[in-house]
Amino acid sequence: MKTKIEELKLRTKGEIILPNDKNYDEARTIYNAMIDKHPAIIFKCKDVDDVIVAVNFGRENGLEVSIRSGGHNGAGLALVEGGLVIDLSIMKDIKVNPEKKTAKVQPGNTLRDLDKATHEHGLALPVGINGTTGVAGLTLGGGLGYLSRIGGLAIDNLLEAEVVLASGALVTANAISHPDLFWALRGGGGNFGVVTSFTFNLLPITNVYAGPMFWPMERAEEAMKFYDEVTKNASNDLYGFFAFLMVPPGDPFPKELHNQKVCGIVWCYTGSMEKAEEVFKPIREFGPPILDWVSEMPMPSLNGLFDDLYPEGLQWYWRAHYVNELTHECIQENIKHGANVPNFHSTTHFYPIDGKVHETAQEDTAWANRDARWVQVIVGVTPEPSEADKVTQWCKAYHEGVAPYAEGGAYVNFMMKERQDRVKAGYKGNYGRLVQIKTKYDPTNFFHINQNIKPAD
Repeated sequence: MKTKIEELKLRTKGEIILPNDKNYDEARTIYNAMIDKHPAIIFKCKDVDDVIVAVNFGRENGLEVSIRSGGHNGAGLALVEGGLVIDLSIMKDIKVNPEKKTAKVQPGNTLRDLDKATHEHGLALPVGINGTTGVAGLTLGGGLGYLSRIGGLAIDNLLEAEVVLASGALVTANAISHPDLFWALRGGGGNFGVVTSFTFNLLPITNVYAGPMFWPMERAEEAMKFYDEVTKNASNDLYGFFAFLMVPPGDPFPKELHNQKVCGIVWCYTGSMEKAEEVFKPIREFGPPILDWVSEMPMPSLNGLFDDLYPEGLQWYWRAHYVNELTHECIQENIKHGANVPNFHSTTHFYPIDGKVHETAQEDTAWANRDARWVQVIVGVTPEPSEADKVTQWCKAYHEGVAPYAEGGAYVNFMMKERQDRVKAGYKGNYGRLVQIKTKYDPTNFFHINQNIKPAD
């Protein structure tokens, strides 16, 4: 293998990193510090040709392969123990076409990178709520965020993708070329190949009226009912995700709220700024909130609002549900666990997936939960490895407690290493078609370090 690696180094423009190299530990570090894997080879690809070389090398040498883009995935699917990591993190080109309102984006970009490139043209992509999130992984799993009600998911705005298949072939997938692959990429995760570029449709959004509002925990039941009613009747211009949290004990939060357990909503209004105060008048009259930081801000500021609170290197454990109704029992179970949030990093969020998301038919993309109203994510997070088990157990108990009120399955981007039936349930009636497409493009399951869709036998 040593000789083969030396030959590989001569064929690449990128960087080959091995366990004895000084930068190996840095190169194998990802966002979730709970993941500790030791790849045999990390191949930092510089361009598409490098990706093709990497795929062929992995296949020809019988190596397990993972794909790293932003490295943000909670389950640590960017890395593989003892195998080859195809690392796309330095492939960061972005080409924005302001006239066509499109962007061609390489997979190493984060949401922060994309925001910077599009915002100067008064444009934005419906994707994510954290600037540190990788665009590639988020998109392939669906891509939800602050603009989902007005603009749909990231996959609903995907026009085209360039993909290196398990065979090493480079293909273009869109509505005309390889339309079956294009369908599968929109929600099917990294199962079908290495995506080396995404071309997106963008929305003309520059500034939004947005930010968090908090209410005391004793108002949680009223707040959840209020939130349910407001979002059910609001125009698609109004988005808000509901959360249980502990107020961080530091600036800029008011000292009297430090370490207080609260419920809250992070709002995003994309309508006319002249009408924003009118829209929020009845919202502000509820409570009133004990913290109100809703104001006009640039879209990138909203997407990066919590980045400092969640730096790389924390211990993370994720679980998720799809939720359609906030029944009395569902609300009570959420309050029970939300009131016991273990620290100011851990939380649960209810992300709306209605509005424009519901305008695409269930069978039109691989993402198969167009009838749900929310994705609920529960995250146990801590900077201390000694606390990892505590936050994990809180997350698991919360997830199990609210399961009877959920729709089944989970958003693949919020899953840890879970049972195959959970993956299958997440795709509902689309799973069979995904298996067919996987069998066509990756019959040996070469790309299996993911929320795996297994090919037919």
